[in-house]
Amino acid sequence: MLIYKRISLVLLLLVFHLLGFSQDAISTKANIHVDGVCVQCKHRIEKALKLKGVQSAVWDVSTHQLSLSYDPAIVSMEQIQDKIAAAGHDTELKKAKDETYNALPECCHYREMTSDAAIAVVDSSDQSVLRGIVVENANGQVNPLAGATLTWAGTNGTTISNPHGEFMLKRPAEAQHLVISYAGFKTDTVTVGELNDIQVSLNKKENLSNVIVTARQRTSYIDGYNPFRTAIITKKELLKAACCNLSESFETNPSVDVSYSDAATGSKQIQLLGLAGIYTQLTVENLPGPRGIATPLGLNSIAGPWVESIQLIKGTGSVVNGFESIAGQINVELRKPQNSEKLYLNGYVNTMGKTDVNLNWFHKLNNKWSTGFLLHDDFLNSKQDFNKDGFKDLPTGNQFNGVHRWQFIGENGLMAQFGVKALVDDKTGGELDFESSKDKLSTHSYGLGIKTNRYEAFGKIGYVFPDKMHKSIGLQLSAFDHRQDAYFGLTQYDARQKNIYSNLIFQSRIHSDVHKFKTGLSFLYDLYKEQLQSTSYDRKEVIPGAFAEYTYAPNEKLDVVAGIRADHNNLYGWFGTPRLNIRYAPFSNTTFRFSAGRGQRTADIFAENMGVLVSARTINILNPVQGKAYGLQPEVAWNKGISVDQKFHLFNRDASFGVDFYRNDFTNQVVVDLENAREVRFYNLTGKSYSNSFQAEMSMIPVSKLELRLAYRYFDVNTTYSSGLLQKPFTAKHRAFANLAYDLDGWKLDYTLNFTGQKRLPSIALNPQAFKLAESSPSYVTMNAQVSKSIGKKKLFDFYVGGENLTGYFQKNAIISASEPFGEYFDASMVWGPLSGRLIYTGFRYTIK
Repeated sequence: MLIYKRISLVLLLLVFHLLGFSQDAISTKANIHVDGVCVQCKHRIEKALKLKGVQSAVWDVSTHQLSLSYDPAIVSMEQIQDKIAAAGHDTELKKAKDETYNALPECCHYREMTSDAAIAVVDSSDQSVLRGIVVENANGQVNPLAGATLTWAGTNGTTISNPHGEFMLKRPAEAQHLVISYAGFKTDTVTVGELNDIQVSLNKKENLSNVIVTARQRTSYIDGYNPFRTAIITKKELLKAACCNLSESFETNPSVDVSYSDAATGSKQIQLLGLAGIYTQLTVENLPGPRGIATPLGLNSIAGPWVESIQLIKGTGSVVNGFESIAGQINVELRKPQNSEKLYLNGYVNTMGKTDVNLNWFHKLNNKWSTGFLLHDDFLNSKQDFNKDGFKDLPTGNQFNGVHRWQFIGENGLMAQFGVKALVDDKTGGELDFESSKDKLSTHSYGLGIKTNRYEAFGKIGYVFPDKMHKSIGLQLSAFDHRQDAYFGLTQYDARQKNIYSNLIFQSRIHSDVHKFKTGLSFLYDLYKEQLQSTSYDRKEVIPGAFAEYTYAPNEKLDVVAGIRADHNNLYGWFGTPRLNIRYAPFSNTTFRFSAGRGQRTADIFAENMGVLVSARTINILNPVQGKAYGLQPEVAWNKGISVDQKFHLFNRDASFGVDFYRNDFTNQVVVDLENAREVRFYNLTGKSYSNSFQAEMSMIPVSKLELRLAYRYFDVNTTYSSGLLQKPFTAKHRAFANLAYDLDGWKLDYTLNFTGQKRLPSIALNPQAFKLAESSPSYVTMNAQVSKSIGKKKLFDFYVGGENLTGYFQKNAIISASEPFGEYFDASMVWGPLSGRLIYTGFRYTIK
C-alpha cells in the first residue's frame, strides 16, 4: 500500500504541474546588475535576499549579474533592490548609502575599481593584493577548502575562499600577519611578509602549529581571466636582473629576445614571434611609446626602476589601442603617485664602467591629489674594447631623462593624470682614438655620434557615471617632439619627428554585463623630417579613425571579443582593422584562447635599420612610388593564434603549463635585403612572407621557495627576396630557456640560461675570402645570475651583485674589415651573438614606503 501511496503522490504533483499550478508558474525570472568584486560580496548579496517571495538568488562574481526567481505578488523588484542597497551594494536603480558602503571590508570597495576607459583599471599584477589558495592535506590528498575566512590582523580586511579554495585580499599598508579560520581547525595567525601569492595547507589537528605555508612571489604569470592572452611581468620579476632600462627587462622572460642591432651604436631591438620588434606595438600606459625615429634607441630610454609592470600580449590586441600591432603588444605601466613608495633610490655600476642612478619620489598631497618624479641618469666614460678590434664596444657619453606626473582621484567619478617627460642623450662611438672635436666627418679616424633630445607631454581624464558604474568615458592625449642628430663615419643622418595622439573611449553595456561594448574616436598625427646625406625624406601622416569593440561574456567560462577599426591615412587612404579574440575555460584550471586579426604600419626604413648606416653599403630604394613614405607601400599582415594554459599541482604545489602557436602572413612588407654585400635594398614584397611561432612553457616549484621555469621555442620565418624565398637572417629556429629563482630569509638567488640555435646569415659572397662569413652562425649558450640580500627589519635596503654572459661566449670579428673602416668591405651590421664577454655588476636599492 505504501508504494501505491507514493506513486499516487507523484502523479498528483505531475498533474498539478501540467495544469500550471507548479511554483514556477507563479514565479518571475529576472537578471539585474549588482556591483561587487569578490566572493565575500557574493555571500553578502545572496544573504540579503533570503526574503519571503524570493525563491532563488545567484550572483556571478565575474559578470556582476544577479539571477533571480521571485513571486511579484509577494515581493517587488523595488523591494529586492532596496534590500541589496541596504547591504551596501549598488544596483541598476538603487545606490547604497555612503556610510553603508564605507563600512564594507576594503576588498569589497567596488566603486574604486573602475574601468579602463576611466583610466583606473584594477591591475591584476597589483602588488598590494594578496592572492592564494587554502587547501586541506588529508592522507596525502590535497583538497581545496571553500569558505575559509582570511583576515589581516588588526584590520577589517577580510575575505572568504571560493569553491576552489582561492582568494584575493587587498593588503593594507604594513600588513604582515594573516588570520585564518575554518570549521574544524583552530584559528591561528601566519606571517605572510612581502609575499603576494601563497598556498596555505591546513592539517586537521588541535592546533595550527603544523600549518604549512608554501609561498612564492607571483612575479610573472598569464592572466587567466583576460580574453587576450596577457603575460604580466611585475616589478618583483624585474628585480631578478639589474634592469637598468626596458631592453634589459626581458632577460628572465622566455617570450621576448633582445639583442644588439649592430656592433657600434649600442642600439638594441626586441624580437617577438620570430619577428623584429618593429612589428610589436610598444605603448607606455596605453599611450604611444618610442616609435618612428625613436625606434633604435627607444628601449634604452625607459628606465627599469620606473616600471611598475609590463603586459605582454602575443598576436592581435584590442582595436582600442590602435592598428599597428602585428606580432603583439607590449604595454609598460610606470609607477604612479597614488600607490608607490615615497622614495626609491637605485644605484648600479658594472665592470665596463657604466653607471646608473635612479630616483623615484612620490608625495600624496591629500585624498585627491598626488604627485611625483621619476629621474634617471646613466653615463659611460671608459673606452672598452673587449674583442680588440680597435672599436669601442659601447658608445661613451651620458643620458638623462625624467618624468614629472600628477594624479587626481575625485569623489564623484572623475579621475585624471597628466605629466611631462624629457630625455637628453649624447653618445659617441667608433674607433678608440676618435675625438669628435677634430675627427668628426673626416677620414682621420672612424667615429659616430648620436645626439637625442625628446620632450613629451601626456594626459588622461576619465569619468565613471556614479549611478551607472558600468558606464564610463575617457580621453587619452599625448604629444612629443623627438630630434636626433647623428653621423656614422662620413654619413650624416638627421631626423625629427613631431607627434600628436588622442583617443576617446566610451564604455557601457547592453542590458547586462553579458553584453558590453567600447567605442570611440582616435587621431594620430606624425610629421617627419629626415635628411640622409644631402637627400631629404619628409612626410606627414594624418590618421583619424573610429573603432567599436563588443564583448560577449555569458558566464565565467567564455569571453568573445570582436572589434573593428576604420582609419584613413592621408598617404594610403582608408583601411579596416578587424580583430577577434576568444577565451574558453571549460574547466576551472584549463583555458583555451584563439585570436585572429589584421595589423598595418608604416615602415621607417632608416631609423629601424640604423645599423646598416655603420657600413660601406649603398642604400637603394627600388621602384619608389611618388607620395608614399620613402616611395613604399605600408606593411600589412594577418595574425592567427591559438593557446592552451593548464594549471595543476605538482610536488603538492602550484604548477602551470602553456603552449601557443601563432602564424603571421604578410600581404605586403617592406623587405630589407642584405643579400648583396655592397648594398642594402628596400622594396615592396612580391611573394610570400610568413612566420610560424611555437612555444611551450612550464612553471613549477619542485621544492619550497624554489621556482623553476622552462621553455622551448621554434621559429619558422621566411621572406621572398629578389633571389627567392629564404629564411629570415639573424633568426634562430630553435631556442630554449630555463630560469631558477630561490628566496630564503631575505636572500634571493636568480639564474637564467638561454640556448640560441643556428641563425642564417646574409650572403656576402662578393667579399674577398678574408671578409666572408659562414652561411650560418653557431649555436651558443649564455648564462646570467644575480644574488640579492635585503637588510634591516623593514628590509629597506637591497644589495645585489650579478653577472651577464657568464659563459664568456662572444662573436669574434663582429665588425667586418674593422681595420679599414673607410674601405668598401666595412660592415658593423652583421651581428648574430653577444658582443663582449663576461660582465659583472653590483648595486643597491633603498626604499621608504
